[in-house]
Amino acid sequence: MSIKLKYLVLLLSMLMGGAFPSNAAPAPVDPKVLHIINRLSFGPTPGEVKRVESIGVDRYIQEQLSPDSISEPPNLTTQLSQLPTLYLNPVTLYRESQPFRQGKQKPTPEEKKAARARGRLIEQQAVQARLLRATESHRQLQEVMVDFWYNHFNVDANKGPDRFWVGAYEQEAIRPHVFGRFRDLLLATAQHPAMLYYLDNWQNTAPGSPGARGKYQGLNENYARELMELHTLGVDGGYTQQDVITLARILTGWGYRPPNQPTGEDGSPFYFDPKRHDFSDKIFLGHSIKGSGAAEVEQALDILARSPATAHHISYQLAQYFVSDRPPEALVDSMQKRFLATDGNIREVLNTLFHSKEFWDSTSYNAKFKTPVQYVVSTVRATGMEVNNTKPLLNMLQQLGMPMYGCLTPDGYKNTEDAWLNPDAITRRLSFATSLVSGRVPLWQQENATAPKPSPPPAVDASQLAGTLGNSFSTKTQSAIASSPHQLQAALMLGSPEFMHR
Repeated sequence: MSIKLKYLVLLLSMLMGGAFPSNAAPAPVDPKVLHIINRLSFGPTPGEVKRVESIGVDRYIQEQLSPDSISEPPNLTTQLSQLPTLYLNPVTLYRESQPFRQGKQKPTPEEKKAARARGRLIEQQAVQARLLRATESHRQLQEVMVDFWYNHFNVDANKGPDRFWVGAYEQEAIRPHVFGRFRDLLLATAQHPAMLYYLDNWQNTAPGSPGARGKYQGLNENYARELMELHTLGVDGGYTQQDVITLARILTGWGYRPPNQPTGEDGSPFYFDPKRHDFSDKIFLGHSIKGSGAAEVEQALDILARSPATAHHISYQLAQYFVSDRPPEALVDSMQKRFLATDGNIREVLNTLFHSKEFWDSTSYNAKFKTPVQYVVSTVRATGMEVNNTKPLLNMLQQLGMPMYGCLTPDGYKNTEDAWLNPDAITRRLSFATSLVSGRVPLWQQENATAPKPSPPPAVDASQLAGTLGNSFSTKTQSAIASSPHQLQAALMLGSPEFMHR
């Protein structure tokens, strides 16, 4: 058996064995510091543990809850400024990705090829921006919350024009609202063409209405159902099938202008079409709603956003993400109360979460198994490598079953251990870690093929990596690392049970 395979087998047995070894050595670093970094960020970078030790846990929390107060690395700002499609609106993105047409003439093969290339560029730059921010940004909690909310309001890039819109969806509907009022986030996602197309509400039409023709044939319940089941009330939120139908009727005509038509005064493609709306009076979740057009949707969103069931559902999801796969009900209840008392102020709910006794219970330390995104990003951050090329990261995420913007189902990617812990995935993670620390993952190369290729960085130093991670390894893991060849030690740290968790 080769040395590499020997230690791969050792780590697999440690990871798949379930509980951590009982003879864990006490961590030299305050475990509270490691806990807060691992939960409010994608993992420590070199020097981050010492910085949090110096400013204190409370100040770190308040900093991360106020991202505008945190300056960004110049390298990240420069790289984002070089992605020209990143801030384009959905209409422009759609037009950029389509073959040019002159009158009724069909596009030539060359025009189609050029359009496909522009479309690929739009997709690539959206993914590139997301991964650069996750790995490089100092506003880590903001990036963690983008990960959380995008999954909560998932849109799959594999469906039609959403491949060109998911980046704008994140930029316009998710990012501005990750710490704001839930009601504003709900409306932003409800009005974005990426969501309206993904869950088919752009076609939702009142049967027999003047606009019921062509592809606008009748009622479509898809978005109405997911809006209640996933986005707000939860599957046990007390709604009925009749409420689904009623909400679908409320949402008729709620869509967007075809991308080849002029937009509204604000440049948004969102459009409410009264010719396709059901203007009858309705009873929704026990509330009377007068037939009044788009205002009905606003009323329905108010009802949903202020429901105690929604407050509980969102609180549970946040507690599961940040505390444990089965969060304590007492914690969920306290978060729910804060949600209702602040009219869905997400920052305040998070503040309650991060100062709760349940969050700081030692049983929750390192108790969350990392998703593929969390693992891949945390390995890069731990090594301190500069990222100029995100393609290897995207390729790894695809191998691990979590392609960026690629979740097919509207419930988004899971964040629980049972979804991601299996022998094949662990083997792939260990292989990635080994390649990364030995310099075989070309993150330093510019994605621009014409740019000069710099020399690869030196192999990751194991002792420096251990310091970055707070030397937080069990006695069993320390023994495995110490008895391994020096060139494998850093990889063993990134493949350890402790690092696989957060």
